[in-house]
Amino acid sequence: MTPSPIKSIISAADRIFIALDVDSESDAHGIVEECRSFGVGFKIGLQLFTNAGPRFVSQLADAGHRVFLDLKFHDIPNTVAKASVEAARLGVWMFNLHALGGGEMMKRSVDEVNEAVERETVVRPRIIAVTILTSFDGVMLNEIGVTVPIGEQVIKLSTLAAASGMDGVVASAREARGIRQAVRSDFLIVSPGIRPANATIDDQKRVTTPADAIAAGADYLVIGRPITGVADKATELEKILKEIDNSSR
Repeated sequence: MTPSPIKSIISAADRIFIALDVDSESDAHGIVEECRSFGVGFKIGLQLFTNAGPRFVSQLADAGHRVFLDLKFHDIPNTVAKASVEAARLGVWMFNLHALGGGEMMKRSVDEVNEAVERETVVRPRIIAVTILTSFDGVMLNEIGVTVPIGEQVIKLSTLAAASGMDGVVASAREARGIRQAVRSDFLIVSPGIRPANATIDDQKRVTTPADAIAAGADYLVIGRPITGVADKATELEKILKEIDNSSR
């Protein structure tokens, strides 16, 4: 089964995935309960997945929440393709793998997920590729032997992802305009490293505000500590939603 159209008019709440980067299932449930009424999605990454496992992922998806499974698969094509099929079976709305795994890895994953969802009548999740982590800057990129500017490398990986059949990429909103110019119009851009103007940047390097990210062309925003790290999460989330709404007028 295919998902609803990749691109459509979406609300501010539709654009947000709250990062459940916590070390227990109970903490995650607390965040979900406080924020669920807004209609936002939730991101499950390595920390929570290692603690709570696939059962928690399915539980959240079965409850009707949009789940972004952020495990950044990166291995040989066969291994990643098989893991991708398992991610689809969990009922997630979206999951990711590393574009640095190459075109064969991405294409095979897309093909095997497409075959599995048709065969098993599972709703197909969005499959997106991580470009360059928002915790990277130019110095760190050079450390691993990539000497081109970050923006150029992100666009190169985004173009490869699009050619491999991916639905979009994970990239800093700072690179969103360049991606928009380089790939098809329905290509998704999911941007982490989102920080309201009054927030700390923590370990992120390439950050943007929610309003600036949307203006630059990001479709979805992943927001963690600015919401999950405060006592009144609902109030902070409401402020961010208003900022996005106001920027769209």
